[in-house]
Amino acid sequence: MPSDRIRDHAGQGAATTVAAHRARRRLRADRARQLADLLRRLLLTGAFPDGVLPHESTLATEYGASRNTVREALDLLRSEGLVERQPGVGTVVVAHKYPHGLDRLMGLAETLREHGQVTNEVRTMGPAPAPAPVADRLRLAPGTDVLYIERLRRLGGLPLSLDLTYIPLDIGTELLGADLENTDVFRLLEAVTGQRLGHAEITLEAVSADTHSAAVLEAPRGTAVLMLERLTHLADGRPVDLEFIRFRGDRITMSGLLHRTR
Repeated sequence: MPSDRIRDHAGQGAATTVAAHRARRRLRADRARQLADLLRRLLLTGAFPDGVLPHESTLATEYGASRNTVREALDLLRSEGLVERQPGVGTVVVAHKYPHGLDRLMGLAETLREHGQVTNEVRTMGPAPAPAPVADRLRLAPGTDVLYIERLRRLGGLPLSLDLTYIPLDIGTELLGADLENTDVFRLLEAVTGQRLGHAEITLEAVSADTHSAAVLEAPRGTAVLMLERLTHLADGRPVDLEFIRFRGDRITMSGLLHRTR
């Protein structure tokens, strides 16, 4: 019947309109994410020295985006805790991330020395049997005692990382009386062994903070943290330091210089 064809046509038109609307929303979300990536880089590198981002209309013109796209991009940065909206002022930078280089083997205090003093709260320290994966990485017999250290590390008084460290006990015994609150383990290892550190194998991934880690880092439970696993060797190749370091992702950025080889 004609009325049926009219209803079918109307239904198809409505479906087309809904699909087109969803496509526009997806496109705007994609563009907002792209813009957020650009702005994040700028605010983390100090491109806004007064701490205030340009007006939404200025950003829209500069990046060829709609005002709605700009608002969505700023909302993304706000959800990351990097900016906030202040009445009468605009969008301001409220958090900073500290750069952690991945192309040099340095302790955290060495890496961030330009940004303030790194302090260590030694939460646990003492001999413990090495779990099988730890013993394997340190080339020890299963069950061999190692020195286990758990430290909360702060920069400017704010929790930055939770470090779990395993060191062979023949070296670790010398660290038991050392000033771990104010000295990087790397420096102590070189002093105790009389050798320079040589190289490290690293793995970086995002993991969900467990209840303990979240509480210690003062982060929401289940939030994503950057977990750096690092196995450090002496210059002679002996593995001497296996670390599992959980960084607050909202306070640290990882960077490095990579060269392409054939």
